[in-house]
Amino acid sequence: MAETKQPNKDQQITVLKGEDKQKYVTWPVWKKEKSKFDWEYDSKETCFIIKGKVTVTPKDGGSAVSFAAGDVVIFEKGLKCVWDIQEDVEKYYNFE
Repeated sequence: MAETKQPNKDQQITVLKGEDKQKYVTWPVWKKEKSKFDWEYDSKETCFIIKGKVTVTPKDGGSAVSFAAGDVVIFEKGLKCVWDIQEDVEKYYNFE
């Protein structure tokens, strides 16, 4: 069973540990180099971080959440945030 690592204000971002990577390998892969950018989620996204290190900060004043390779991250629909990619990231992702 996965455990919650770092939920933030109102559970807009949830980080899980202990998930089996094999559950995600059929999903599309997204890659991005070290960078910083604004993002808004029009739908809920679940992703498995294959490699990299990222901090996402909600624009509503919620706490910044950091995650890295091996983590599963859930971003809720409507989240407006800033992505700060400290190490090139690669992830499996799925939008609901």
